Amino acid sequence: MSSGVLRVGEPVLLIDRKQRRYLIDLKKGGEFHTHAGVIPHDEIIGVEEGARLLSGRGAGFLALRPTQADAVLKMPRGAQVVYPKDSAAILTWADIHPGARVLEAGIGSGALSMALLRAGAAVTGYECREDFLKVARANVARFCGPEELERYRTELRDVYEGVDESDLDRVVLDLPEPWRVVAHSAAALRGGGIFLAYTPSIMQVKRLREALEDSPFELHSTVEVLMRGWHVAGEAVRPDHRMVAHTGFLTTSRLCAP
Repeated sequence: MSSGVLRVGEPVLLIDRKQRRYLIDLKKGGEFHTHAGVIPHDEIIGVEEGARLLSGRGAGFLALRPTQADAVLKMPRGAQVVYPKDSAAILTWADIHPGARVLEAGIGSGALSMALLRAGAAVTGYECREDFLKVARANVARFCGPEELERYRTELRDVYEGVDESDLDRVVLDLPEPWRVVAHSAAALRGGGIFLAYTPSIMQVKRLREALEDSPFELHSTVEVLMRGWHVAGEAVRPDHRMVAHTGFLTTSRLCAP
C-alpha cells in the first residue's frame, strides 16, 4: 500500500464538511466537480494524505486514500457486495492468513476477494458470469494494486459442476445453493480445512446444515453479524436511528477424518 503523497492513478476519497464522500481516480489534467465547486486533480496530486483542499468556490475537502470499507461501499458493482461487517467476520471465522490457499466461488463485484487478498491469501475465484468477473478483477486492480492480480487467479466456470483444485486451505462461498458444493469442497480441501458459506436466508442455512451433517465436515457453526453505530455529539449520545442489520448468515465447518 502506498504511503505519503497522493499520486497519479491512485483512488482518492474526498470528504466534504457534511461528511459526504466522493471517490475519484487521480489523473493529470482531471477535475473533480460538485455543486460546491471544482478542484483540479493537479492540486491533489503530490499533496500529503490527510491534506485539506479548497474548491474554486471555497468549499473545504479532506483528501485521504480510501479504506477497504470505503472502497467496497463506493466501488462499481456488478452484483450486491459483501458488506464490510461481514467480510471482517469472514476473515476471522474462516481463519484467513498470509499464504492460505483459498477457493472463492460467486465472486460478484470482488469485495470479498479484496479482503481475502489483503489478508495475504492466494485466491482462486470461480464466477459463472463474465461481466461480474471483469468488474471484480478491475476492482481488485484499482483498490489493491495491479500486483495483487498475481495472487488472484479467476476462472469463468460454475462451481456447482465441480472443483479442480486440491489441497486447499479454505473454501469460501457466496452462492444461492452452497449445499451443492459441500461434496466438491470435501474433495478439494486438506484435512482440517475450513468451509464457509455466506447466505442471506435462514432456509438456505437449514439446507446447508443438513448437507454438512451428511458429510465429512464437523464442528458446524452459523452466526449473524449485527453492527450498530452511535451518534455522539456533546451531551447527545444515543444509538444511530439507522443501522445495517441483517445482511447474511455465516456458516462454517471443518473437514475431518471419517
